[in-house]
Amino acid sequence: MYDVIVIGAGPGGYLAAERAAEGGKKTLLIEKEHIGGVCLNEGCIPTKTLLYSAKLYDGALHGDKYGVKAEKISIDHKAVIKRKDKVIKTLVGGVSAALKSKKVDVITGSAVIKGKKDGKVQVEVNGEIKESTYLIIASGSDSVKPPIPGVLEGLESGFVLTNKEVLKLDEPPKEFVVIGGGVIGLEMASYFNSIGSKVTVVEMLDKIAGPTDAKISGILKKEYEKKGITFNLSSRVTKLDNEYVYFEKDGKEEKVKADKVLLSIGRRANTIGLGLENLNIFIERGCIKVDERQETNVANVYAVGDCVGGIMLAHTAYREAEVAVNNILGKKDRMKYNAVPSVIYTNPEIASVGESEESAKEKGMDVIVKELPMQYSGRYVAENEGGSGIIRIVVDKKWNTLVGVHMIANYASELILGAVTMVESQISIDEIKKIIFPHPSVGEIIREAIFTL
Repeated sequence: MYDVIVIGAGPGGYLAAERAAEGGKKTLLIEKEHIGGVCLNEGCIPTKTLLYSAKLYDGALHGDKYGVKAEKISIDHKAVIKRKDKVIKTLVGGVSAALKSKKVDVITGSAVIKGKKDGKVQVEVNGEIKESTYLIIASGSDSVKPPIPGVLEGLESGFVLTNKEVLKLDEPPKEFVVIGGGVIGLEMASYFNSIGSKVTVVEMLDKIAGPTDAKISGILKKEYEKKGITFNLSSRVTKLDNEYVYFEKDGKEEKVKADKVLLSIGRRANTIGLGLENLNIFIERGCIKVDERQETNVANVYAVGDCVGGIMLAHTAYREAEVAVNNILGKKDRMKYNAVPSVIYTNPEIASVGESEESAKEKGMDVIVKELPMQYSGRYVAENEGGSGIIRIVVDKKWNTLVGVHMIANYASELILGAVTMVESQISIDEIKKIIFPHPSVGEIIREAIFTL
């Protein structure tokens, strides 16, 4: 008998288990595959490992711009993959050790919710029934596999890859086609472009990077076009064979040759086969419906992470997990999404938080939008020869508060934290102007932008 059972050991699941155990609850964590989930094993961490190697390689290749010359530079993709595997092993070991130290019981197997008995939730795993007072569902998500002719056959033959398989390639493809210009697609396009693949991105929308600020996504597109990536926007993939990707663009059918194809058009919540119907848990558009406390329509049953839809990011799942556990422990807490940062780890990076100019206008907000080139930062100029980065800030005129920050530049993933704090705390522009920034730092660009108001 447990106090809390957690289904799924991704970021939301393992953190929920840790926090529940820290709160004195006897906790069971059930995971069908790998501790760490998609983020640690097939997403966030392994992709960043590859991208860092590519960044070092790019720096060595173009070091002459900074007076540094190197000859016979090469990148060993197999060595990069080997290091990626080592990083994953190290971090998975760390998470497992943390769970053990907090006395969380961990079972490997597929969990199925059987219902409630005497007020206790019953979950079956490996043929045994486990009971608990509370249940936290953190079942994650999986890659969307659309019914496009040739996709299933391509997945079976290895011609088509998802985020799982692309990270296991022994050799980089000579001609690499990415279906989908979102975060995963762009990051993998960035890596393979850097190490020598001919990369083509086919995207249904008229811009890349999804909801990213339109001007910033446009700058990233131009940067990668300079590096040789071909973008086919407003293009709908119609079929695949083992040699070509066919797509419709401007009313005409076109095709592009490929050795490998990355299918990256989004993710779908994992809600099938969990037994949710046995508790009559409400599903909305394929995702588990929760309130601001992360509780479902069934008392004492919570859900966090990708399975609830919304902002499918690891750090969102972390916070949702904390909200769920806090409420289980009797601490009032609620989930807010107004200051969730988003990063695309290309080179240069894109980072944003809060409202964009487009989203603010859609909501009828009266905002001021200010834009500055990153050249207003001395350190940026010193370290980025010919860089084209910018920052855009969005300010609510009524409340005189910062409601959005968007930037494209190296360091953007680290800089955004300061902006997150400002948006989350809702401090006034006048108070932000009093904050002292270290000089010289690229972060000063936030201060410079604020002082244009």
